[in-house]
Amino acid sequence: MVWAKYKDNSDIAARSELIVYYAHLVKYVANRLAINLSSLVEVEELISYGIEGLIDAIEKFDLSRNIKFETYAITRVRGSMIDGLRSMDWVPVSVRQKSKELEKTYISLETKLGRAASDMEVAQELGITIDGLASLLREVAATTILSLDDFLPGEDGDDRKKRIVDLLEDHNAGDAQEIVEFSEVKELLARSIYRLPEKEKTVVYLYYYEGLTLKEIGVVLDLSESRISQLHTKAILRLRGSLSKKKYMVI
Repeated sequence: MVWAKYKDNSDIAARSELIVYYAHLVKYVANRLAINLSSLVEVEELISYGIEGLIDAIEKFDLSRNIKFETYAITRVRGSMIDGLRSMDWVPVSVRQKSKELEKTYISLETKLGRAASDMEVAQELGITIDGLASLLREVAATTILSLDDFLPGEDGDDRKKRIVDLLEDHNAGDAQEIVEFSEVKELLARSIYRLPEKEKTVVYLYYYEGLTLKEIGVVLDLSESRISQLHTKAILRLRGSLSKKKYMVI
């Protein structure tokens, strides 16, 4: 067995064989992440970062645990790509600012209304047209590709963030507060998803839980890929707003 050869004997040839065998996971994750990146980032760059994550996953995977390697590796690969994107600081500051302003608008409106704000209500609050809101959502879409569960927050004033998979894989993780925080953010996230408008909820489910691309979701819902992208962007902005109330950072 190739895994046993590598884990028991640190066989470099077996390690290389595993990297080649599972390389398709890197391409799969890169293509999914690239959907909303437009021309900002090349898929090849994501694949380069992802290979590092795959190697890390192979090295750290525990054969004794009842977890499929593919499931574990995809999280690692995606995290490595996200780390690479962060290091590139690839989203322009102006776009980040617009995204934060839009997120705050959703928070403010939905806190006041006690429900999800409609496009018309958000547009009126911002003093723009519906078409203007659609254009703004397209512009900030790239800021919402980073997933709902990639990082737990550090301490106040600490920019360092812990990836959830790191916490879960550590058998000796004794920080009960971190475990409780992880549980709380999962519960808050579940409640926030439940309160999303139905189409946005469906997009979140199909994208994050079923692994469909935005194009595939469009086929399922009989909507254009751009419309699905817009629904995804609005959903993530709403969810980030909900989580930020508890001082949790999603991206």
